[in-house]
Amino acid sequence: MLEKILSLDTELLVFLNGLGSPTYDALWLFITKQSNWIPLFLLLLYVIFKKIGGKQTLYLLLFVALLVTFTDQMTNLFKNGFQRLRPCNNPEINSFIRVVQVRNSFSFFSGHAANSMAVASFLYFTLRSYFKYFVLIFLWPFIFAYSRIYLGLHYPGDILTGYLFGFTFGFLMYKLYKVAQKKYFPKPNL
Repeated sequence: MLEKILSLDTELLVFLNGLGSPTYDALWLFITKQSNWIPLFLLLLYVIFKKIGGKQTLYLLLFVALLVTFTDQMTNLFKNGFQRLRPCNNPEINSFIRVVQVRNSFSFFSGHAANSMAVASFLYFTLRSYFKYFVLIFLWPFIFAYSRIYLGLHYPGDILTGYLFGFTFGFLMYKLYKVAQKKYFPKPNL
């Protein structure tokens, strides 16, 4: 059963990765770099600050920092535990997939997918009542994580597992945040 899942995962990677073209490689290399998303994060931070105020924004950022630290460390624990080769390093497939970028760390599961989905989920559940179309925040983890398949760095299963892990812990952090908010930093009466 596991072999069948891994085989399907590889087939899907080959298909999705094969949709790429050298014409778009620079775009996807830009997308995959975390620091290139800083303007979006700053805009989001500004909009959140204007909506909920400085004190609540600081509390929110504290929980985001805790969430990213936890998710990132757990991702590394899983990667080092499973030691699945990245597609770009897998000699069985790296000769016929598009390898646009190479990383020497392990593949399972994607930190890009887990971290971005965790933050997007946490922010969505926390702030959805303030913004009408806030569900659009999920475009960020989808585009961000797809770049990893495009570049030959992750299998789709790595991405889906990262999404599931990130969504789960983003939601749990939201629940913890709500408890802490009631107890330690209640919203001011407006």
